This record gives sequence, C-alpha cells and structure tokens, in this order.
Amino acid sequence: MATYTLPELPYDYAALEPVINPQIIELHHDKHHAAYVKGANDTLEQLEEARDKGAWGAINGLQKNLAFHLSGHILHSIYWHNMTGDGGGEPLAADGVGDLADAITESFGSFAGFKSQLTKAAATTQGSGWGVLAYEPVSGKLIVEQVYDHQGNVGQGSVPVLVFDAWEHAFYLQYKNQKVDFIEAMWAVVNWQDVAKRYAAAKERADVLLLAP
Repeated sequence: MATYTLPELPYDYAALEPVINPQIIELHHDKHHAAYVKGANDTLEQLEEARDKGAWGAINGLQKNLAFHLSGHILHSIYWHNMTGDGGGEPLAADGVGDLADAITESFGSFAGFKSQLTKAAATTQGSGWGVLAYEPVSGKLIVEQVYDHQGNVGQGSVPVLVFDAWEHAFYLQYKNQKVDFIEAMWAVVNWQDVAKRYAAAKERADVLLLAP
C-alpha cells in the first residue's frame, strides 16, 4: 500500500476562475501533483531495496529525490486548500481571522508590507519555486521564505501556512511568461480562513522543536 496518496481537490476545476482556468487546475492536480506523489512512493521503495541489499551507491540521489517529491506533495496539498473562489482581500478580525491579521502586522509592519514581500519572493524565484508564508517557532513570528524547487532555502522547523506556486506549470497556459501577473492575481483567491487555521495549529505545535534538552 502506498505511503502517500493524491488528495482530492476541495472544489471543482472551474472554482477559481477567472484567476486560474479549469485546464490548469486539472493538469496541475491530476498530472503534476500526482507525479510528485508517485515519485515519493517510488523513492521509498528504492530506499527499502537499497537497505535490504546494502547497496548505498545511489543514496545521495535517492535522498534528494525523496526531499524533492515529498516536499512537492506537501506544498501542493497546502496550495489547493489555500485557495477559494470566495477568497481574497485582507484578513480581518471581523471575518474571524484577527489573530492571523495581528501576527502579520507584528511580523511585517503592515499587511501591505507583507503582501509586497511575498509577491516579490514568489515572482522573483530563479527558475522554479514557491513564495511561502511560514510560522517560525523559535521567534514565534511569521516569515516569508523563497523556496527553490520544492525544498531549498527553507528554515528548519518553519511551518508553511500560505504558499504561492511559482512553477511555470501553475500559470503558463493562461499567463504565458507573465509570472508577476499571476502572482498578483493569486491574492484574489487566498483562503484566509484556511491560512488562519494553519497558523493557529502551527502555534499550538511550536514546542515540538527542541533546540536544547
């Protein structure tokens, strides 16, 4: 039985129009995300075989493949729920996400400052990657991470709560080479209720990172 499985989308393919068209959602979820799930499971099998045979010649490549595919699976699983056709705007206390709104202001000075930083981080990734808002448990604050591919440049222990996919397969069929336009449009579908739940859960689990006994 596979360790990882492709999660179902929380909406239909057309739910995020006009920001993301149905063809992109279908290909992105059913093909690209599915490939990361398969890659993670295949790599686990290859690692099991290497352990059984004591054949460690390919260990570096296998570990890198596992990090790549597993992180791709995790980030995409967050990505789908981070979006909704009824989303967008700014997180507000009136909408029940006041704790998140306060944390953004404390960590970045203002929502506008946070929005600008995450937009730039996502839009200026070199090659393929992500812009990520993460809870950093050592400081207890939110930080923006610029993730290359799926797993590079991530602060250890940080928990992603909002992710912007900046890989070309996330937007090229609709936005062509205008990555900045896609990232700007993404703000209209952010599901702040989902982000707030992830932020609250990350804070509750902050003590799992043990820096010293």
